[in-house]
Amino acid sequence: MTAPPAEPPRPQNGAARIAGIGVAMPPPTRQSALWEGFFAAHFAGRVRPLAERIFANAGVTTRQAVLNPLEEDVTSWSTGRRMSRFAVEVLPLGAAAVSRALADAGLAAADVGLLAVCSCTGYATPGLDILLAHQLGLAPSAQRLFVGHMGCYAALPGLGTAADFVSARQRPAVLLCAELTSLHAQPATSDAQQIVAHALFADAAAAVVLMPGAGPGYAVRDVVSVTDTATADLMTWTVTDLGFRMGLSPKVPDVLAVHVAALVRDLLGAHGLAAPDVGGWAVHPGGPRILRVVEAELGLPEPALAASRAVLDRYGNCSSPTVLLILDALTRQTPPPRYVVMLAFGPGLTLYAALLEADGERRSTSG
Repeated sequence: MTAPPAEPPRPQNGAARIAGIGVAMPPPTRQSALWEGFFAAHFAGRVRPLAERIFANAGVTTRQAVLNPLEEDVTSWSTGRRMSRFAVEVLPLGAAAVSRALADAGLAAADVGLLAVCSCTGYATPGLDILLAHQLGLAPSAQRLFVGHMGCYAALPGLGTAADFVSARQRPAVLLCAELTSLHAQPATSDAQQIVAHALFADAAAAVVLMPGAGPGYAVRDVVSVTDTATADLMTWTVTDLGFRMGLSPKVPDVLAVHVAALVRDLLGAHGLAAPDVGGWAVHPGGPRILRVVEAELGLPEPALAASRAVLDRYGNCSSPTVLLILDALTRQTPPPRYVVMLAFGPGLTLYAALLEADGERRSTSG
């Protein structure tokens, strides 16, 4: 009897894994020094007591900026001048973050198949993706993707897109999130939304390397989202003649409270998990109230969001890199959590969530 012909080997695509993380920051300044040295005078007169309370209760001790207002007041700069400065400042910061992520993954720049860049704080052509490809020595065949104006949640759709590329093409990808919010300091105002933005936001760059196959790192198991388009006006980022202006309604946490529990429940349920199975929570700290709402809606104990609060305290709200900063902190825990849920929020009003599972050397028996 003749044996049937052997089946050809099937590709083992599997889930992409985060194999390296890199972070780059401008020099830090204490929140109290920023208030006393600049913002107390900037928000002078009748609005000063409100502004002082907002700064004191922002949950921020230090934050960093390429344009420190104690040294350089940009509030009267044109948008063109701000964009020129973006091109100067963002390249070394982004290059440092990507280089550190590649070193962490043990990967050469020439091996990268896709470079995806997220930023909502500056634009230039040639873009940061092209400039980085040249400076870092990416192969001419490397594909590039630039994602702009998605705001604080951009890291997660960027992560999902890069993971899909890795799974489909079996080639490594790099995701970089680089934001220079300090470029967009606005003229003095009595608008509480603007005061909150000035009390929270900071600059940072964070990159992750995604690779195919098993090995140390975190496998990207799923990325999901929900957008409440009826509340699109609650969070805005508007291009003006004096930079980009943030609109941040105090109703945002209330909208998150409506959607976040179902989003996380469905994400975890699709993988046979529930919130108690998750040992690591990387929740974008849009502010202390947002963290309290997520904590309450998901029924999490206070220590669950310790890493998110610590990142807010040490770095401020850095927009899209922030959840990657929290993920970096979680991977440094001993032992690191087996399951991590990343949550980020932004204009739309949009909620994104990702489920990661530790693989290889980073796997532990904790939740």
